[in-house]
Amino acid sequence: MTEQNQGAIRVTVWGENVHEGRDESVRKVYPDTMHETIAAALRDKLGQDVVVRTAWLQQDEHGLTEEVLADTDVLTWWGHAAHGDVDDAIVDRVQQHVLSGMGLIALHSAHFSKIFIKLMGTTCSLDWRAENDRELIWTVAAGHPIAQGIPHPLVIEREEMYGELFDIPQPDELVFVSSFSGGEVFRSGCCYRRGQGRVFYFRPGDQEYPTYHQPEVQQIIANAAKWAAPTSPRQLPTVHHRKNPGWFEKA
Repeated sequence: MTEQNQGAIRVTVWGENVHEGRDESVRKVYPDTMHETIAAALRDKLGQDVVVRTAWLQQDEHGLTEEVLADTDVLTWWGHAAHGDVDDAIVDRVQQHVLSGMGLIALHSAHFSKIFIKLMGTTCSLDWRAENDRELIWTVAAGHPIAQGIPHPLVIEREEMYGELFDIPQPDELVFVSSFSGGEVFRSGCCYRRGQGRVFYFRPGDQEYPTYHQPEVQQIIANAAKWAAPTSPRQLPTVHHRKNPGWFEKA
């Protein structure tokens, strides 16, 4: 890390990297891959306040070694076609880092990722339709740091629809809800705290649409990275045995 980046948020952008190699339609939208597009957006929006690396499914240990995660303040996660190919040992490793204080941003179909389901403890199932819906993203937590600088509503002209019921725990903070052309609504910006870590789920981002090229969407992810970054040294919560009941009076 260079001197100018000291104190910067260290973000690892993780991508499944399956559609980009398999589907010509996705390569046309994201010729540099989805994860590199998101990484470039974070560098553009946050400048010297961020250091970004990318990792993807096909790398050894999916690019998420113990060393990489220890050097990551915030991990963004996009997956869709290969959730089952993610090694359970890597999921456990990521969970331990989140519980210790690493932030996690789960994007779009990462609602079905092993790590998000493990952290939520529910099915994380939902309704969906891929029919070029218009999505309106409404801010419902005015003043929340993730919503700073975002229009109300934010309009995404073409996207996949996600609809309720979204089987997730009640969010600690609900920042955005979405409405769609068919009348459906969806909790599309959800904040959680798990152990010492902060988790943000953000709905938009189907691979067939240029959503991650949209500046306002990029700004939300950048805002979320700042919100999710740890504010104190990372430490896994542990059990402490108080052997002496008089410890307080003697302190």
